[in-house]
Amino acid sequence: MTSVYAAALAFIMALSTPLMAAEMVMFEQPGCFWCKRFNEEIAPAWPKTEQGQRAPLRRVNIHETLPEDLAGIRVERFTPTFVLVDEGREIARLRGYPGDQFFWALVDEMLAKLDQR
Repeated sequence: MTSVYAAALAFIMALSTPLMAAEMVMFEQPGCFWCKRFNEEIAPAWPKTEQGQRAPLRRVNIHETLPEDLAGIRVERFTPTFVLVDEGREIARLRGYPGDQFFWALVDEMLAKLDQR
C-alpha cells in the first residue's frame, strides 16, 4: 500500500508544479567584470524579490555545453546576457548589466512581456 500512496503523492505534486516555468537565464563567463558586479549588487536579493519569484535565476557558462532545454536560445559572447525564457522559448533579452539602478526597471519590462502572451 505504501507504494500506491507514494505514487499518488508524486502524481499530485506533478500536477501542481508547472512543467516549464519562466526563468531568467544569465549567460556568464569566468573573469567577467560586469557579471561580478551583478553577483555583488543583485544576485543575493534576486530570489527574495517578486521578479525572482516569477523567473528564478539560472546561470549558464557560455564556455560549457548548452543544456538541451536551451537549444533554441541563441548564446552570445557578450556577458552577462539575461534571457527571459518561458516554456522553452525566449521572451526577452537584456545584453549587459546596466547597474542596479537601471536593472530592475529593465527586468520589469521583460517580465511584462510574459503577461502580454
